[in-house]
Amino acid sequence: MKKILLLSLIMALMACSGNVKYVSYSDYGAVGDGVTDDFDAIIRAHAAANEAGLPVKAKAGATYYIAQTGKTAEIQTDTDWSDAKFIIDDSKVTVENRGNNFNIFHVTSKLPSQEITTVKTLKKNQTKLDLTLAYASFVVATDNTTMRYIREGLNQNNGMAQIDVFVVDKNGNVDMKAPIIWDYNTISSMIAYPIDTKTLTVKGGHFTTIANQAESRYTYYTRGIGVRRSNVVVDGLVHVITGELDHGAPYNGIVNIARCTEVLVIDCQFSGHKIYSTIGAANAPVQMGTYDTRVNSSTNVTYKDCKQINDIHSTTTWGIIASDYSKNLTYDHVEFSRFDAHMGVANATIKNSVLGRQGINIIGSGVFLIENTKVHAGSFVNLRDDYGSTFEGELIIRNCEYMPNNGRRSDAVLVNGRYSGQHNFGYTCFMPRKITIDGLIIHDNNPPDNYQGPKIFADFNRAFTNADYVEQFPYVITEEVVISNLTVKSGKPLIVSNNPYMFRNVKVTYK
Repeated sequence: MKKILLLSLIMALMACSGNVKYVSYSDYGAVGDGVTDDFDAIIRAHAAANEAGLPVKAKAGATYYIAQTGKTAEIQTDTDWSDAKFIIDDSKVTVENRGNNFNIFHVTSKLPSQEITTVKTLKKNQTKLDLTLAYASFVVATDNTTMRYIREGLNQNNGMAQIDVFVVDKNGNVDMKAPIIWDYNTISSMIAYPIDTKTLTVKGGHFTTIANQAESRYTYYTRGIGVRRSNVVVDGLVHVITGELDHGAPYNGIVNIARCTEVLVIDCQFSGHKIYSTIGAANAPVQMGTYDTRVNSSTNVTYKDCKQINDIHSTTTWGIIASDYSKNLTYDHVEFSRFDAHMGVANATIKNSVLGRQGINIIGSGVFLIENTKVHAGSFVNLRDDYGSTFEGELIIRNCEYMPNNGRRSDAVLVNGRYSGQHNFGYTCFMPRKITIDGLIIHDNNPPDNYQGPKIFADFNRAFTNADYVEQFPYVITEEVVISNLTVKSGKPLIVSNNPYMFRNVKVTYK
């Protein structure tokens, strides 16, 4: 540590004199031959750069090997990996060294977080908090006494503590583009993470993960780049995966974003991970979700000009992304196997994109806009039934195309989901209040036998066919569907649902 501080001081003095413009890994002993474990040198280089306030630049053409480690390199300055390669060898990583605290890189702020104890309650859509902060901040509020997202199905659970995320300025004014969505009569914790005003950029880098060989259980490996700072750009990163066997533990992503706002992931290439199975909470076999990028408790995150390297229609790889507790997520010119809002999103936009086999999976609230996008999944939008098929807000579909099951023999359903009314998810469940379809081509060219036409809604609850059925937890059904510029390639009429009773009060208007 003394050596790092001394080198940092020297770097800082040289920077002031104009002799040093960046820090290189080779300055701290990295070999870059793809064989020598360079991670300690990488950690030292970033520590020195952080202390001196200098950017980091990898050596052109170098290949940095990173083996088993319980350490993390902290990135607090601009980092240019350019065409350098990184080999992350997980083949012998232990369970102890794969957890959330051991991302290879952590992009962090120098500004310390602050616990807020003076605010005792919060209200949905509250516009101002009675507090003063040193910086505009990203806030995470938790109520451990209230359970939400009480999951149903093979991965059933008892729910998760209520979490909300939002942005406030120095005077406590809430950014209403990402409003508070829950009432809080009890606040177990509230943490303010200061928002850096300067953008930090992490650029380039070709990463290869040699996959873990662990038992196929829910022991997630977090061995990538953790973004924990606001105002960050990840530009031009490429990730490939090798060494996958017939078993392995799942991943939390090469780019893992959490507890921050204003993050742009641009011109990056990701890889879908091989699907493995385990025994779920219902004591039955279940496929494990495994991701190459993930967003958790964040707002204003955009993926732009990104694509999946391997086949977005493959049945052997899992959907490339998952998100939880987040707001204002955007895909723009993206080609991924899916979009997935796992435990809720408030406001989301998908535009100019292509979605593969697993399509669009969402629960949440606000406005969900899908524009100029092609969807190749079983349904155009799937409201996740394990979380109550709920979206409290508005769905807008504009100038899109839908290829059911990528052209395989299939029914065509615009909004899919399932809701029995007999399970308490920890909240009232809603269908989108209003659905607007303005420009949609349905390529239902390979329908099943006795195909009557595409459906706006799936059956949702086949038992709910008359007034005798009683929902213990009533579902709030869509009020209105407005349709214009619709093309159905089969020539069949658009049907509201094969369960007309459940959707009997939906107003459908053609313009």
